[in-house]
Amino acid sequence: MKDEKQPPPKAGKLSILRSLWYRSNREAVDDAEAGRSITMPAQATVPPLQQVLRRLAMALLVLAVTTLLVWLDRSGYSDNADGKVDFLDAAYYTTVTLSTTGYGDIAPVSDGARLTNILIITPLRVVFLIILVGTTLEVLTERTRQQVRVHRWRSRMTDHVIVVGYGTKGRHAIETLRGQGVPKEKIVVVDPQQKAVDAASAEGLVSVLGDATRSKTLLKAELQRAARVIIAPQRDDTATLVTLTARQLNKRAAIVVAVREDENVPLLKQSGADTVVTSSSSAGRLLGVSMASPHVADTLEDLMTRGSGLNLAERPVNKDEVGRSPRECADLVVAVVRRKKMLDFADPESSQLQFGDRLITISREELSY
Repeated sequence: MKDEKQPPPKAGKLSILRSLWYRSNREAVDDAEAGRSITMPAQATVPPLQQVLRRLAMALLVLAVTTLLVWLDRSGYSDNADGKVDFLDAAYYTTVTLSTTGYGDIAPVSDGARLTNILIITPLRVVFLIILVGTTLEVLTERTRQQVRVHRWRSRMTDHVIVVGYGTKGRHAIETLRGQGVPKEKIVVVDPQQKAVDAASAEGLVSVLGDATRSKTLLKAELQRAARVIIAPQRDDTATLVTLTARQLNKRAAIVVAVREDENVPLLKQSGADTVVTSSSSAGRLLGVSMASPHVADTLEDLMTRGSGLNLAERPVNKDEVGRSPRECADLVVAVVRRKKMLDFADPESSQLQFGDRLITISREELSY
């Protein structure tokens, strides 16, 4: 069911530079395999016409520099036609030399001219050829660039959020995280379907294709260095296996799991989940509330939807709020979390706020039009 745990790659810029110069056989295999399963967000590309014009300008610049070098050292060259080399001859020699045609009618004869050809003109010839075949080289080096991007991302990723399952629940969870200020660069999607991975990548998210019940897949998402894990697959048994694997790889991460049936909640808790959300029962309760009081249901939906006006959030108590009652806070406090215990706002124990308390508040978000 699970693969053996693999050590995480070494972080830091030195690791990236070292990977460009030397990689062990195991590192090369890991990067190659990760490059096939990790999909990075598409980068902004230059339009084709601009790329052609840019390469043409670079080629003309190389031609101009080489022509100038030959013309300045024209006394070291011999023309079989008249023995002299003028600016036009220098441009002609540069053209046939850089294109590797080399008719031989103009040739360097002095030691200085030949040394210039060896040290300067020959490297310029290589640069010129690289520019001319840049499109082909770009295709050939795309895989290498992808592996470098993946290696750099893996070495830098830490304290991020992993979302297992990019279905309806996973997408809405990411929308809420984004509304709470979590950047896209700190969210990683894991899903076994290529279609879901492509959709996540199109939204600018790094995504991993694979079975999340296997430790190898979660290690590609750098779960061992993640701060939070959201598990929202289609099946409850899959959620249980993923939770077991995730908790085995990371003992400190906060794990939130979505399941369909209430009877699976104790099993998920024993598997290592910190919070379990039962989607079917929650939806059923919301349906009942909607029937009995539609306005209450609308208010609950407003509280759970970031950016719609009212926000339900958790925050630490401020220094100026210590010693006061929850009613004296600027936000509407509905509960106080003290030493992992939930206290109602009317509970006598929460009458005075203390250092270390966390407040569950309802606040109004300023909407911009």
